[in-house]
Amino acid sequence: MRLGARLGIDVGRARIGVARCDAGAMLATPVETVPRAADGDADIERILEIAREHDVIEIVVGNPLSLSGTSTPSTDDAVAFAQRLASTGTPVRLVDERLSTVSAQQALRATGKSTRKQRPIVDQVAAVIILQHAIDAERASERPPGRTIETDEGPSPL
Repeated sequence: MRLGARLGIDVGRARIGVARCDAGAMLATPVETVPRAADGDADIERILEIAREHDVIEIVVGNPLSLSGTSTPSTDDAVAFAQRLASTGTPVRLVDERLSTVSAQQALRATGKSTRKQRPIVDQVAAVIILQHAIDAERASERPPGRTIETDEGPSPL
């Protein structure tokens, strides 16, 4: 198991959920919900700022495949976002996140939160689920999860 904090990212059309884990890669916790930038890189800049604040070794982005494992428009959006992050020189991994948002909504509903009250935090909870699954998978397999987003950029700014 590689040691080091990581960020987990749940990419949505309007919001991006951000979670982090501790340096021992044991437990994922919510950080914040970043508004999706309509144009420009304000969302990327904020995520990189959070990554520096937590001294992360990599960013794990959820890849929302369909249940059959095929790409969807959301898949294309998440991959493009991961590539934008990676183009900054930041280490980025793309991991399967099927049903993470559904799981997050179910978990919040179980706590008694109404759908309206879930909206601001559901993306953070989905990011926690994505990151926790990734670090648990790495611990079990002793291999980094998902796949690395390749870039021609130089060393990471983190």
